[in-house]
Amino acid sequence: MALTDVAVKKAKPADKPYKLADEKGMYLLVSPSGKYWRMDYRHTEKRKTLALGVYPDITLAEARERRDEARKKLANGIDPMAEKKAVKRSRIEAAESSFEAVAREWYQKQVTHWAPSHAEKIIRRLERDLFPWIGSRPIAEITAPELLASLRRIESRGAVETAHRAMQNAGQVFRYAVATGRAHRDVSGDLRGALAPWKPQHYPAITDPKEIGPLLRAIDGFTGTFPVKSALQLAPLFFVRPGELRLAEWVEFDLEAATWTVPAMRMKIKSQDHIVPLARQAVDILKELKPLTGHGRYLFPSIRDHNKPMSDAAVNAALRRMGYDQTTLTAHGFRAMARTVLDEVLGFRPDLIEHQLAHAVRDPNGRAYNRTAHLPQRREMMQRWADYLDQLRQGAEILTFPGFAA
Repeated sequence: MALTDVAVKKAKPADKPYKLADEKGMYLLVSPSGKYWRMDYRHTEKRKTLALGVYPDITLAEARERRDEARKKLANGIDPMAEKKAVKRSRIEAAESSFEAVAREWYQKQVTHWAPSHAEKIIRRLERDLFPWIGSRPIAEITAPELLASLRRIESRGAVETAHRAMQNAGQVFRYAVATGRAHRDVSGDLRGALAPWKPQHYPAITDPKEIGPLLRAIDGFTGTFPVKSALQLAPLFFVRPGELRLAEWVEFDLEAATWTVPAMRMKIKSQDHIVPLARQAVDILKELKPLTGHGRYLFPSIRDHNKPMSDAAVNAALRRMGYDQTTLTAHGFRAMARTVLDEVLGFRPDLIEHQLAHAVRDPNGRAYNRTAHLPQRREMMQRWADYLDQLRQGAEILTFPGFAA
């Protein structure tokens, strides 16, 4: 006898699960945990049970529709339960092979080698500019025009640089998908020339020795807080990235050995620690600063909270107060200053300069040098650089410095 809506609704759970039969192999399984639609059938001489849904989410009429669909498949030689599992598996595989899933997997593989600030920029770019439009799409099905449409949205708001960087990141994700067997090709390669032209902009920097002297004298005359003044004085001596300077901790410094060891986790490419040899002038500045901030964690603590470092805008703001606008000099520009003058004026070997800038430098066999590579030569270079800056600070109009070539 067929079930009725009333009978289904009134069915109460008992100590043990029981069945209320309907028709054509379907029944309602009533258990202490709920009511479940089931259908028993045979396929290839094997008895099987197909789940049709949970009551009351699935009504009696809807359960019968599902039963009838399953019976049609059986009549055509299709096992409805095997098909259901295949569809579920396909959906899982599609979700795992979506652009967003592959991108997040690629990101997790790379993030341990990036500085936190760099990693944050990349994931924010993906989440804001690509995931909303192509994130749920199977990566193997995404076409070049589809990717371009997402990039055009970025470009349309005037963020041409971001559009180019997003395309670069998308290409990295596609190549990872190819390597892991989830895509056949990198479609971003088809978009060369499709976006408005953009060239990377170099950070404003002062590289003319005649202009460096006045800058150093302006720094010495800075009237802001002593930690910020110290940061300004140390920036050209260290020429590290602004974030590495701002987050410097006292525990990383060995003033006796005249060495600053920047932990790998704070470097842009987090492959190994970075060693900064300290010139005599740098040690003197640090010794003068230590009584003021040495009791805390950071060399340059925030004015508002000494448990936090100074803001990432502090050095740039100080440069603006001194009259150097953002088109003339930024905190990052001290790196370009050192790179240019050490090479073109003082004649030091480019590989020594690149080592000290913490850029990737390879040996003749293509292997990355370790953190102590050429350390004695780099220590000599840093001292001679500091001495040269002293000469410029004192007003010497020096374009070359005899005996400084390494």
